[in-house]
Amino acid sequence: MNQFPLYFVLGREHILDYVNGYDHILFVVALCALYAWADWKRVLVLVTAFTIGHSITLALATLQIISINSNLVEFLIPLTIFITAVSNLFKKEEQFGQAKIQLNYLFALFFGLIHGMGFSNYLRAMLGKNNSIASPLLAFNLGLEFGQIIVVTLFLTISYLLVNWLNVSRRDWKLIISSAIAGIAFILMKDRFLF
Repeated sequence: MNQFPLYFVLGREHILDYVNGYDHILFVVALCALYAWADWKRVLVLVTAFTIGHSITLALATLQIISINSNLVEFLIPLTIFITAVSNLFKKEEQFGQAKIQLNYLFALFFGLIHGMGFSNYLRAMLGKNNSIASPLLAFNLGLEFGQIIVVTLFLTISYLLVNWLNVSRRDWKLIISSAIAGIAFILMKDRFLF
């Protein structure tokens, strides 16, 4: 039996699980908070950079090539969300079109490495003693990417409606979203603090 569709759905649902996966949703929204609907190509590259990052560590951790303390990973995930959201607060609107914003791609890739370790325990439990993990791993990652694209599409649509139809200032929208996400991430960091 082909398990590809099963793992694709598991990946998609894992990212869309707003009860258990809300921290990953917060990170994706924080990544997108700077952008408008017209920037969808750049957002797609940004989200794909994040997927590449977490795919690397997800594969390495699932194959048990690397092993990181899960409590540390659970603390680092909200830390990455906090850093991303706070950095949004200091970016000026005129910087959006400049090369400086490309630094976001590196952040997304690096922070994706951390988030991938968070997914690994879940995927390892699902795979069990499966001999061939290449296809399930690929399917799971593609499902995660698809789920992230759904989150991005919903967020950019809401942003478009608020900014373009209801005349909410793009700057204010960015500040509200980023501040709210930073606050939630700070609470998560406090709850998951290691000491």
